[in-house]
Amino acid sequence: MIKEIKNLLAFLTIFPVGMANDCLVDAANYMYLFPAFGALIGLIAGLFALALTYFFPNLIVGVAACGFILLLTGLHHTDGLLDFGDGLMCQGPPENKIKAMHDKQTGTGGFMLGLITVLTIAACISQLKQNVILQSLITSEVSAKLAMVVLAWCGRSAHEGMNTYFVNAMHGDHRKLRLVISLAISFGTAFFALKTAGLITIVAGLAAAFVTLWVSNRHFNGVTGDVMGAANELTRMTSLLSIVALTATGFI
Repeated sequence: MIKEIKNLLAFLTIFPVGMANDCLVDAANYMYLFPAFGALIGLIAGLFALALTYFFPNLIVGVAACGFILLLTGLHHTDGLLDFGDGLMCQGPPENKIKAMHDKQTGTGGFMLGLITVLTIAACISQLKQNVILQSLITSEVSAKLAMVVLAWCGRSAHEGMNTYFVNAMHGDHRKLRLVISLAISFGTAFFALKTAGLITIVAGLAAAFVTLWVSNRHFNGVTGDVMGAANELTRMTSLLSIVALTATGFI
């Protein structure tokens, strides 16, 4: 199990734990544990952001913490978000849209979607209260990772690629149990972190995941690795927006 944990860390973060040749296979087979690793990423990012609050104004904290999260995850999912935006803006059948997603050049659609998403995440973090910034980043990262699990569990592969490993794994043996474990980790962690507000945040994240799935099915006739990465980023944004809204209404 130690090898599998190292491979999951290598896939989801930039931690120098060493990536085995079967990293992708292990990441797919143990995808249902993604939310647990999201909690770890959120914990590290949250401690970083919390430390910054003692020295810098909120805006600097938001920008720096957002950048740290993207760095910690190696911009892997952010790249998928940019490709997702390019695919949505492409005209024609799903094959053309998928081809646009694979283009190494980032188009206007991808650039604008990425810019808006990153700016919104940074702005949301800057609005978090000091006493809940750690819990909020843990919850939002858990929610983001759950979104990828949901897409793989509910979706179908739009084409043969990285996504196929994850979709096949989440449609394989013990399919329902895998989802239950992932949901239990997510809701349990969120409740521990933010109580009822955490549960609401996870539900909001699930809504974002299903919207992303619907859009992906409509435009690409299934999900791709880029779509899963985009779901991670868009769900993180939605989760943080939910926390900010709950804070503004006095719920947190």
